[in-house]
Amino acid sequence: MHLFVRDQTNQPRNLNYEKDIVYVTKHNKWILNSIGIWPTVLKGIDEYLPKIAIALSNLVLSFTVIQCVLHILLEQKDPILRLKILGLTFFSFISLMKYWVLTMRKPKIKLCIEQIQHDWKQVEFERDRKLMLKYGIIGRNLSMYSIVFMYSGGIIYHTVMHYKLGSYVDEYNRTIKLLIYPTYSRLYDVQKSPVYELVYILQCICGYMFDAVTVGACGLAALFATHICGQIDIVMAKLEDLVDGKFSKENSNPNIRLVEIIEHHIKILRFSAMVETVLQEVCFLEFIGSTFVICLLEYYCITDWQQNNTIGLTTYSLLLISLVFNIFLLCYIGNLLIEKSSNIGIVCCMIDWYQLPIKTIQGLILMIAMSNSPAKISAAGIADLSLSTFGSVLKTSFAYLNFIRTTIM
Repeated sequence: MHLFVRDQTNQPRNLNYEKDIVYVTKHNKWILNSIGIWPTVLKGIDEYLPKIAIALSNLVLSFTVIQCVLHILLEQKDPILRLKILGLTFFSFISLMKYWVLTMRKPKIKLCIEQIQHDWKQVEFERDRKLMLKYGIIGRNLSMYSIVFMYSGGIIYHTVMHYKLGSYVDEYNRTIKLLIYPTYSRLYDVQKSPVYELVYILQCICGYMFDAVTVGACGLAALFATHICGQIDIVMAKLEDLVDGKFSKENSNPNIRLVEIIEHHIKILRFSAMVETVLQEVCFLEFIGSTFVICLLEYYCITDWQQNNTIGLTTYSLLLISLVFNIFLLCYIGNLLIEKSSNIGIVCCMIDWYQLPIKTIQGLILMIAMSNSPAKISAAGIADLSLSTFGSVLKTSFAYLNFIRTTIM
């Protein structure tokens, strides 16, 4: 179903729309452009750049994940080291699957971004622009926090941990240099130079891409959800003005104003449904992946603490904080969206509805009924993302942690 209610050929009403759009989308655009997901309008040979970026990213990421799996299954015999590598492998595999989902959903992501741009162009009053900027700033800040947390942990993991791994001398008196991502020795000899250096650089690029997928998915969720919240605030402001009509440019009657409000509300619901479709698989993978990886990181922190491994403890703690914050961000956004969309029904009851014509009151009753099914973000329809869901993720991860400690320790 097409998202737009009004003709998109109208001239922009918001003279600052270009600056506003850049402000709220800048960080997400940087991250997603680097992995070919952000929709761009390019001509000539440049239009193939996103496709080339996606193809190369899939090749590099798949090569790294496949090597980790082969190393665990065919080469690594120590169960403790297997468990150490398993967390990294699982995170990498989940990130690769999220990248596939984002690539598959790219056309709908483009529609959602076009809708956001259209809404910024058509802001009619400065009051409405301020309401949109209020939530635009929230979405921008959440994206920035996700970038800082995720890349801080990732950079330390790929530099400090790599230095900490160092090298060792095997039983054949050979110096074995270790890497963050394990490799499969039957494919090539990673110990030779410059193969080792090239593989390390490639793994750093992989680390950036894995973090970019996670940050990009959270950034899109923050951008879309906060935009919906801003639009809902505009609808509520129009509802509060329904009786007096102070912000109506024309001397229209309440019925005409209510029609405009309902059209706006329906457009929000359609956009919310599109966002739900775009994000449900990504949120499901984040939900499953975070639960399992958080559990393993908790186990790594405990073992490194017992072994007085300060560098390992610090690195895994930062990674743990990053993943916990990302799942919290998604659940917070989902909770904010549910609460905000439910408030429309409350506002309908709080205005001076008794001063309206009977037909207008009947329309308000329909809006109250519609707000009883609020907009939400779900993990593939299995669980709605909310703060209670975040608590469930943490409790489940602790339960798995106790199981691992009982089985191994």
